[in-house]
Amino acid sequence: MSQLKKVVEPFGEVNVHPAPGGKVRVVATILMEPHKEGAQTGIALDGSGSMAKLYGVGEAEGGFLASLFGKKQQPHNEVTPVAQKVCSYLARKIDADGGTTCIYWAVGPSGSRIEEIGDLRADEAERHIFGPPQDFGTGTQLVPAVKYFVERFKDAPWGFYVFITDGELHDLEAVKAYSTQLARDIAARRRNPLKFVLIGVGPSVNEGQMEELDDLDTGTSIDLWDHKLASEMRVLQEIFAEVVDKNARIADNGRILDPHGRTIKDYSDMGMSAFLEFEMPSDAEYFTLEVNGNKIHQGLSDRAQVPPPQLAT
Repeated sequence: MSQLKKVVEPFGEVNVHPAPGGKVRVVATILMEPHKEGAQTGIALDGSGSMAKLYGVGEAEGGFLASLFGKKQQPHNEVTPVAQKVCSYLARKIDADGGTTCIYWAVGPSGSRIEEIGDLRADEAERHIFGPPQDFGTGTQLVPAVKYFVERFKDAPWGFYVFITDGELHDLEAVKAYSTQLARDIAARRRNPLKFVLIGVGPSVNEGQMEELDDLDTGTSIDLWDHKLASEMRVLQEIFAEVVDKNARIADNGRILDPHGRTIKDYSDMGMSAFLEFEMPSDAEYFTLEVNGNKIHQGLSDRAQVPPPQLAT
């Protein structure tokens, strides 16, 4: 499977899978905000020692000479703007109570502890300075943070939780094992649905690990994890790229076309949902979504040459 990085609006995520007969199977989602009754939300910020610089902790850059001549720059907090945007968005748009629960994770010995920030409403989150935790962790363990939200909101009809990190998880196998059991419990209706999103910040993110979680095979149809890189996100709705209602109709009709304008799939009878699945010839560079007089062209690889959209006037 290939999850494309170059995705055009209005798509949230586009995945391309090999298929028999000289074709590829395309699974794409349209960006939209989920509306889940009783939803609870949370955001967890990596508090491990490697995050110090991203929180603006450390010596100012430039050294003695730069300081002497007044050119020394203070470290910049790169976490706060990301956390403010994500937290306020979740509180304002998704959370049933209008407040998002915020914590630091990977703090303390071995990075195994949690430090609570509190429940922030949207306006509070927009003003909050997400500075460093009280006790930077000496490791990066994700399981305690996942368990915190799972257990705190065990009775919520739906949960959506975002984890921000800069680097490598030290308990990846434990995360996968816990997630697998969690997915099986959800599939068996022993607990309510959840969705987790990892957002990578900074230059040292281990995206390979993120992809392992994103593609985790739990033996069920439950897809618990998604991942994004903060530097590549176009709009905040992208964190919901995998949270779509397959039955919700977003347009009365529409078509998927190949590069020659031939119809691959026609939605005139059933209407178009935010979840699209179809097959394309393996040699096609892109597909076209035709809806409401607009033609949106989406590449089938990150190297594809794609024409600009044709928008209705």
